[in-house]
Amino acid sequence: MPLPACLNRNTLSYALYDWANSAFATTVMAGFFPVFFKQFWSLGTDATLSTARLGFTNAIAGLLIALLAPILGAISDRGIHKKRFLLLFSLLGISFTCALFFVGKGNWQLAALIYVLGTVGFIGSNLFYDSLLVEVARPEQRGLVSSLAYSAGYLGGGLLFALNVAMTLNPLFFGLSGPTQAVQLSFLSVGLWWLVFSLPIQFCHIEKEPPSRLHLALIADAFRQLTTTFREVRNYRTILYFLLAYWLYIDGVFTIIKMAVDYGLSLGFRSSALITALLITQFVGFPAAVLFGWLGNRIGAIRAIRSAILIYLCVTIYAAFMRTELEFYIMAATIGLVQGGVQALSRATFANMIPAEKSAEFFGFYNMVGKFAAIAGPVLVALTGLIAHRAGLAGTTATRLGISSISLMFIAGWLLLGFVAHKIPGANNKEQ
Repeated sequence: MPLPACLNRNTLSYALYDWANSAFATTVMAGFFPVFFKQFWSLGTDATLSTARLGFTNAIAGLLIALLAPILGAISDRGIHKKRFLLLFSLLGISFTCALFFVGKGNWQLAALIYVLGTVGFIGSNLFYDSLLVEVARPEQRGLVSSLAYSAGYLGGGLLFALNVAMTLNPLFFGLSGPTQAVQLSFLSVGLWWLVFSLPIQFCHIEKEPPSRLHLALIADAFRQLTTTFREVRNYRTILYFLLAYWLYIDGVFTIIKMAVDYGLSLGFRSSALITALLITQFVGFPAAVLFGWLGNRIGAIRAIRSAILIYLCVTIYAAFMRTELEFYIMAATIGLVQGGVQALSRATFANMIPAEKSAEFFGFYNMVGKFAAIAGPVLVALTGLIAHRAGLAGTTATRLGISSISLMFIAGWLLLGFVAHKIPGANNKEQ
């Protein structure tokens, strides 16, 4: 049976980069960094305080990315050495991921700084990576190539994460002294994995046009374009309300992704159980994203998104009263059912709302809103927990209040999205 025409050296190299850097999102960002930050780098610190530190760390990383996004977007949009900037940000992320291996016990400040810089490398590289899709595939092939890369990322990130989990659960089998060394080597393995599998895309002749030169006028143009687009969006009130709703609920989604493991640790759950729960989310999420797309076609995209938000709201309230690891597993599986679907349907809904002739301009603004996600949520969790703790609430009560504060973002997003649905004729119908 012949291979699809879109499968060639360039497209496979493109997919391999997703395979490469998805390990950072699974093993580092969602998995072991929160565990090590609380149990090793913040050893002896009150659980509420360490959660607040992690929340502020994630918020700072998100803010840096949001501030850099217009500049990086301008560079990417004008085709300025995309592969070189991809390599630059990849090496930044790889270097600081490997550097986590060397951070000593109790040194949470250095760990936080390295994590922030590694996250900047990860997100920055993705921006240039995404823009290369138009170079590696023809318009009619881009959907398939993008799906191939997405699947490769899910599989590659999941496989390395599964190996890293095995190392921590049975370190002696791998010749390691204990779980601490296993986690440290996991950080190193992510950096090496990312480096090796990102090499193919650097050796491919992808950029078809001669790269432009970078100069300060381009950066000024980027900010002018952002201002112009914002004025344009303001003329479309329904789109503006949708973007506000999207920012609220997607911030809640990303906050749960980054803070769930830390929360479980604060409740006294075993780190091995929490990491296993992340694997459940990973493998439930892959088929569920496809099924959620089918649901959107059946009941309407906005109705499906609002259903997902309600599930997230219930999960947040459920988490505030959790007592056992089994309940955490149930929560992880439930999140996996909606995590991919809510993001995919949000993008599709926005695409159906905007004027076709302004799609590139409006999607640039949509991506900007996404870059500002996971800033307010982690800060809200951190501040709520700290205020409750200083008010004298004992035990895990302050931590539970902190995680429950995310529900405010889901409620506000759900209400705003309902307003949007009423403004779009047939928005809740399946043809949307």
